[in-house]
Amino acid sequence: MEPGGVTSDDPSGRPDRASTPALLSWALFDWANSAFPTVIQTFVFAAYFTRRVAENETAGSAAWGTAVGVAGGLIALSAPILGAIADQGGRRKPWIAGFTGLCVFATSLLWFVRPDTPVVPALAVFVVGMVGFELASVFYNAMLPGLAGSAIGRWSGWAWGLGYAGGLACLLISLFALVRPEGAWLGLDPEHYEHVRATFLLVAVWFSLFSLPLLMVTPDRRRGPRRSPTEAVRRGIRQLAGSLRRIRDYGHIVRFLAARMLYIDGLATIFAFGGVYAAGTFDMNEEQVLAFGIALNVS
Repeated sequence: MEPGGVTSDDPSGRPDRASTPALLSWALFDWANSAFPTVIQTFVFAAYFTRRVAENETAGSAAWGTAVGVAGGLIALSAPILGAIADQGGRRKPWIAGFTGLCVFATSLLWFVRPDTPVVPALAVFVVGMVGFELASVFYNAMLPGLAGSAIGRWSGWAWGLGYAGGLACLLISLFALVRPEGAWLGLDPEHYEHVRATFLLVAVWFSLFSLPLLMVTPDRRRGPRRSPTEAVRRGIRQLAGSLRRIRDYGHIVRFLAARMLYIDGLATIFAFGGVYAAGTFDMNEEQVLAFGIALNVS
């Protein structure tokens, strides 16, 4: 066993992969963060906003699509730069903690989004949460090659599976502990939709609680010399600029990324409008939308 929870499979003693507890703690972050896209972005808050907060469902769907587009634009502009910074080999966990904290803070503020809340502030809080969620994932994903070694595919699969299980578990708790009994267990007021808004607080607590194992147990392994945050940013931007200048040298990667972008765009549409469509077109209430989300996650 190497210091920092790292095992070595190399006779020379070179660390190959982190210990199993460290890798499990890393994978558990997917369990933690999947509550946000499942409950907030796709099923509960999305449907709640379009039906209860917006003036009507048509205007709500349009405003929701605009908010998702704005968040996507911010992520598209910042993620390549942050990805290049992550490639510099410095510490990733401070970035993960910062963006996770941003997402958790914004998600907790959604509790205050009542039916009479103006549309723009409500969506602004959601956009901040979505950006924090996605940018934390940039550094989270960047940790895997240095942790898993040759087992990168296996641990990527474990994390992906845990993510779906975590999202499903959070949906089940939301349905049976909060929404279905209309908050009776906690004395919540259904007339002000507190039983629905409480699911947003659940996501904030869920994300913050289950992200702790990554931040506390998983080693933050550096590659190369220690660099200050300013130096990492400067080198990351320079690396990104150099990659763009030599983009013709990476034709196969460009084709892969373009194809993946189109594929992910289809998934993103389902994620962004699944709950909105269920509530608006099929007139599902909050309980039915949650049941619909559970069935989709299982399938």
